Parts: sequence; structure tokens; C-alpha cells
Amino acid sequence: MWSEQLLEFYRTIKVPPLPSGIEALTPWKDKAVFGLMEKFYEKFYGDSHPRTLLIGINPGRLGGGTTGIPFTDPIRLEEACGIKNHLMKKAELSSAFFYEVIERMGGPKKFYSRFYVSSVVPFGFSSSGKNLNYYDDANLLRAVNPMIPGWMDIQLGMGIRRSIFFPIGEGKNAEFLMRINERYEWFEEMIALPHPRFIMQYKRKRLKEYIDRYVEVLSQA
Repeated sequence: MWSEQLLEFYRTIKVPPLPSGIEALTPWKDKAVFGLMEKFYEKFYGDSHPRTLLIGINPGRLGGGTTGIPFTDPIRLEEACGIKNHLMKKAELSSAFFYEVIERMGGPKKFYSRFYVSSVVPFGFSSSGKNLNYYDDANLLRAVNPMIPGWMDIQLGMGIRRSIFFPIGEGKNAEFLMRINERYEWFEEMIALPHPRFIMQYKRKRLKEYIDRYVEVLSQA
């Protein structure tokens, strides 16, 4: 089942040595947080059905960097997913947008039965108390780059459809995934979507338009 494989995936993730001043966000190492992940994945991924991949950059401090679940902050984990938690209820912009889309598509149960949400790098990064993307620092990218194909191969073996995938982030994340997909030929087609944080921070007046775009594109998958 997906749930068993995903939980084992997190149990066995190894963080490579990182450049000075950069810390990895690995919330699943906390027993209580791992317990929340167990509840989430057993609730929404307790089957072996194939799913379509949505793949972000790497978890942020207030979302997946806290809960261990991509694009899911403690508020959405409790209110939308029905999983009560002890975590500090701070909102993450990306999570707020993402769960607006999920609600439009029938709610978490229906959405997660069709889609698997992941990240290029399964753990996040922090530098001087701020989020860091895997591509923001050349030395950081060199540290994690050799491990990315292996992480992807493990997840592909869980039952990801190979016909199409959706990078979350139209800029550097999409460019990186396009190059690596051309090399490894994992997927037949790629459609990038704008990153939720970009939308919430810079395009909030057009929020409905972006939610509509997500729903329209993903509904055709």
C-alpha cells in the first residue's frame, strides 16, 4: 500500500552533509510528528491505486517542514484533513491556497485518491531562520542533486502514473524537472503550475483565476 511505502520512505531518508549555515527540516524524526504522518497517510493513502504526481520544490518551515506532509500546515491538517495535532497553528500561504484547490476538487479524500503530492527534495532547508529552496545555493544543489534520482525512483515504484506530471512552480523548479526528466525519461508529459506562494504573495487579487486554472488543469489529468 501507498501508506506503508511512504512511511518507510521517510524512515529511511538520509540527509547529506549540507553547506555551512544551512539546516535541514526533518520533522518526521520527531515521534509525535511521525505519528501525525501515519494518521494522514493511512487515512488518505491506505490503498494501492495509481496516482498522478504533483511535485513541489522542498517543504517550507510552516507547512511540510512542520507537519512532514507537503503543502499541509498544522491548521489545514486539523481543519481540512480531520487530524487533530499539538503543533503550533501557524498558517502557511502555500497551504492555504493548496487546500482551496483541494476543496474545489471535492475535498481531501477525493483529491488524494487521485493525486500524490511530493517535493523534489523531501526535506526543507532553513538559513538564518528563513526558508531556502534547493536551487537557491549552488553548494546546496550540489549536495542534494546526486540523491534526487534515487528519491524519485523509490516514489515512482509506489504507483505513480507515467503519462503526465505537474511541477509546482513554473520557474527554476520546472526548469530543473524538465532537464532531469529528459535525462531519465520518467514521464511522457509535463505541465507546470504557478507556485502557490507566488500567487498568494504577488497575485492575490487574481486568486479565483489561479484556483480555476489549477482545477481545470488537474481535472483533465
